[in-house]
Amino acid sequence: MKGFLVLVVSVVTLNTTWAFDKPANKSVTIVSANNSPRIKYGTEKLAVALRTAGYKVVILPDAKLPAGGFTILAGNYGDALIKKAATTWRLQPDTTGKEGFSIKSNTKAVIIAGTDASGALYGCMELAEQVSLQRSIPANLSIVDKPEMVLRGTCIGVQKPYYLPGRTVYEYPYTPETFPWLYDKALWVQYLDSLVVNRLNSLYLWNGHPFASLVRTTEYPYAVEVDDATFKKNEELFAFLTKEADKRGIWVIQMFYNIIVSKPFAEKHNIKTQDRNRPIIPLIADYTRKSIAAFVAKYPNVGLMVALGEAMEGVGQDDVDWFTKTIIPGVQDGLQILGKKEEPPIVLRAHDTDAPRVMKEALPIYRNLYTEAKFNGEALTTYEPRGPWAELHRSLSRIGTVQIENVHILANLEPFRYGSPDFIQKCVQSMHTIYEANGLHLYPQASYWDWPYTADKTTPRLLEIERDWMWYKTWARYAWKSDRNRQQEIDYWAGNLGTKFGCTAAQAKNIVEAYEQSGEISPKILRRYGITDGNRQTMTLGMLMTQLIDPKRFGLFTLLYNSESPEGEMIIEYAEKEANKQAHVGETPTQVADEIIVHGDKAVAAIEQAAPYIKENRSAFNRLKNDMYCYQAMAQFYAWKARAAIQVLKFKYSKKVSDLEQAVPLLEKSVAYFADLAARTDTTYLYANSMQTQQRKIPVNGKDTKNKTWKELLPFYQRELQNFIKHIDVLKKQGAGAGIAGLKPLKSVPVQILTENIKTYTVQKNAIVFPDLNVVINDLPALITGLQGIHYSQGRQIVEGTTLNFKTATPVKLLVAYFAEKNSAYLPEPTLEIDASANDFGQAEVKVANAIAIDGFPAINIHAFSFEAGTHTLTLGKGSCLLLGFINDNDPLPVVDAGLGVTENAGALDWLFEK
Repeated sequence: MKGFLVLVVSVVTLNTTWAFDKPANKSVTIVSANNSPRIKYGTEKLAVALRTAGYKVVILPDAKLPAGGFTILAGNYGDALIKKAATTWRLQPDTTGKEGFSIKSNTKAVIIAGTDASGALYGCMELAEQVSLQRSIPANLSIVDKPEMVLRGTCIGVQKPYYLPGRTVYEYPYTPETFPWLYDKALWVQYLDSLVVNRLNSLYLWNGHPFASLVRTTEYPYAVEVDDATFKKNEELFAFLTKEADKRGIWVIQMFYNIIVSKPFAEKHNIKTQDRNRPIIPLIADYTRKSIAAFVAKYPNVGLMVALGEAMEGVGQDDVDWFTKTIIPGVQDGLQILGKKEEPPIVLRAHDTDAPRVMKEALPIYRNLYTEAKFNGEALTTYEPRGPWAELHRSLSRIGTVQIENVHILANLEPFRYGSPDFIQKCVQSMHTIYEANGLHLYPQASYWDWPYTADKTTPRLLEIERDWMWYKTWARYAWKSDRNRQQEIDYWAGNLGTKFGCTAAQAKNIVEAYEQSGEISPKILRRYGITDGNRQTMTLGMLMTQLIDPKRFGLFTLLYNSESPEGEMIIEYAEKEANKQAHVGETPTQVADEIIVHGDKAVAAIEQAAPYIKENRSAFNRLKNDMYCYQAMAQFYAWKARAAIQVLKFKYSKKVSDLEQAVPLLEKSVAYFADLAARTDTTYLYANSMQTQQRKIPVNGKDTKNKTWKELLPFYQRELQNFIKHIDVLKKQGAGAGIAGLKPLKSVPVQILTENIKTYTVQKNAIVFPDLNVVINDLPALITGLQGIHYSQGRQIVEGTTLNFKTATPVKLLVAYFAEKNSAYLPEPTLEIDASANDFGQAEVKVANAIAIDGFPAINIHAFSFEAGTHTLTLGKGSCLLLGFINDNDPLPVVDAGLGVTENAGALDWLFEK
């Protein structure tokens, strides 16, 4: 990978006339100017295309020019045979940049000259594509091309939709039982072939702790977590994969998280496999360093990608130390074992870490570094990113290394097909112009956690790389060159789709139109109505009304709105401005409601116009057509629900029950469209989202693979409509009302506190909440009054974090109150966007929002941690919080907004839909 730091641009000059019968005898000799495996692969693929077009092909292995006949010569600019042929045939190749190529021809020969072996390979693939399209070798070729992006790669998650028994997130050993596809060589060949056709040059394998499946260290032989037979299979698999990838010009990159150790290692040392709040300890650092060294020594051609966040506490000195004192030294140790000095690339993932700071410390000791950050979070929302997220990307790009843009998870797209050339082209252009980046790291469009299959309900199941070929082809095309003429691109994709479905290009333009109209719907919905850009929200399953009218209660991820959306307003902001008769700014919820309905209608109309002309791959087309109807129904569901939400919030300011009544028909329409969506997907999809664990929270909890289909979600929306109508009747009789005031107080459950010098207090008005600070409760609801809170020093919490040892005879919930402000003095709320363990105890969801008022402190949100009977240790990170006491785990804990400690009681209307 040396030389990948060179910035390259794309230039294509094409001057051809098509000669369908040249050379006359249809005989071709292919010669390689050197013995590079990449050039050999490229000439073999070129030979296949020529033979399919009717040519007789001979491949000469001896790197000599034949005496006569028509010849195709492939090699590097510097090869002696290329130079000789250029003189002999009077064909002078044009120079290009890294991975670039020149193709020149006359009536005697074609010279394919690459800057390097990858360039020559891509030149062969380019000519093969031309031959396949024209059924002939074009005459008078003059093509010069090179990529804009330095790295262009895809990602495969070696992970599952669920947790393995006795394990937690990201912990998936490489075994045939868990990942049978991993050992399917034919599938790997198919996948790698698809990458090289799209001129992609990198492949990322994602796993929490792969080392214990791939290497055995002398110091920690017991850490290996697969049996000997599987270990040998893994060695063989990696040797095969890296060899096959290399001959296609593809760099394999193994990703891993920190700080995770193998299960056998953890059990031997009586520690957890992962603990976000665990500090760096010498044992784990040494084990990790030795594992990396063994991996580098064993697989010197495989790159490493490290995520410093999630499995260890985010931003801080630990990140810097772990990278510079464990990761990099481990790589250097591996090089020393090999006796090599050339540094293999390391990619630093900028997720949940201060990547600029880490890079500043790392570059003096290791130069071959890259950075990577998420383009639109874990979704696709806009091609106009801005705000603090754009600033981070630019700062990474300006470090002097290559910044890679990660199109990640796509939680708002799955499972429906997505392939809008217009939207994707603009995204890649913004990667260059706004982020100043020069690399692409592309996730599967759907079913990341269920690779290699899609969610389609078919027998046999569909392969993701086959179903979503448009997804890969569009991103790859624009990663190679983003500045392409719009009209020519429509023609290009129409030609591709026409070939796919057996219709003319003119007819296939309707399919392009369907892709592009539907391609606007999901991004617009999430960026105006969503809670988060992360995979805790499955957007295609809809949203509850409470999530639209009170998003902050559900852990609103503000980056979605200040960076990953055009300037505009949320529903709650729009309603407030309407009430105060203020002017609106930017993209509004009502505007998006109108637009997505139009997009859905146009997508359906376009796909129906194409339908009569489909002659090939009819079943694939029909599934695509059904997706367009699904997009249409989803757009209608959200549009009418957003309008209903605005109408409900109107009541907050007017107190007129008639405003609520006017929302009923809007919400009824929304539910009806969701019923249509449920019907369309019931026979066509296995699930909406491939992550089926308790991390998934919105619209409802997805624990134990439940609530993953539209049919399962429909009753939730029907119930909230029924609740709404019922409460309107109550309001008519009683007036605007009680909300949280009507809830019965929670009952404390006694537990044995084992931590020394810890006392309890009664949670009530005027109670002192910290033993070392004269701060009292000013107001609280009856719901939590009387609980037995736990006094914990605020000073200790800020410096050391919070640790509580206790013993309980029955299952309990511990209520923990977080201060809802980003401040180093406050413990951050559990956030699944940056902490995959943030719901290990069911704590991710806010149970009581704005629960307590304390003068001088921000709003307070209560979360609940569940524990079985037994002895436990709760360890929380640094920052102050309140431990409000224990309740029975089986006692109902309503999800409500008390409206205390905030100036605007945004959630006071939640109860209209929930009780």
